Amino acid sequence: MTEKSEQISFDLGHRHAYGREDFCVSDSNREAIAWLDKWPDWPAPALVIFGSPASGKTHLLQVWKKEAEAKEILPQDLVTETINKVIGESQAVMIDDVPQAMSGKDREEALFHLYNLMQERGGHLLMTSPLSVREWPILLPDLKSRLLAVPSVAIEPPDDDLMAVVLTKLFSDRQIFVSQDVVQFILPRIERSFLTIRNMVEKIDHKALSEKRAVTIPLVRECL
Repeated sequence: MTEKSEQISFDLGHRHAYGREDFCVSDSNREAIAWLDKWPDWPAPALVIFGSPASGKTHLLQVWKKEAEAKEILPQDLVTETINKVIGESQAVMIDDVPQAMSGKDREEALFHLYNLMQERGGHLLMTSPLSVREWPILLPDLKSRLLAVPSVAIEPPDDDLMAVVLTKLFSDRQIFVSQDVVQFILPRIERSFLTIRNMVEKIDHKALSEKRAVTIPLVRECL
């Protein structure tokens, strides 16, 4: 009797499709998209988009980055002394996951400087977060008052139609083409959250690669 051996899988990475045409629009994210479409006619120097992990915030940032020719501030760039060098004369700047990037008083002061700089230039700052601004642990009172005054829009949990589209897209990003029978089998059996969808696709992909199997309902059932 021979035991079934699990082969080593090689994760060669996958291409994230970040074009506007690749973004899945539904009632859960329609308001956020409408705000981006209003740019540059926002009523304030900044906009915050918040929602659960894997909800599409980074995708929206990348869409806006292309359309607005925005400069991206990475966590290591959120330092007052280097911000001007990073953004140059740009009037459009973006930061992904601000609470994580803004750790410590020095970084809060850098964000305060950036906000004021965009205001002086008549520019705009787009920020994302898994939490609403009221939940950010901000120590600097002036920064907190400014951020609480800017428009803030949520990406809500997905409905069934959006879950189906997102599942299909995440598989496609990994060059895996699954039938709608497989998608409809998964939907009622997982938590309704973007993060759960992403984690499930990763798990299915790993199992399919390691066992050299197609993504079918029997394989998915084993993953569940």
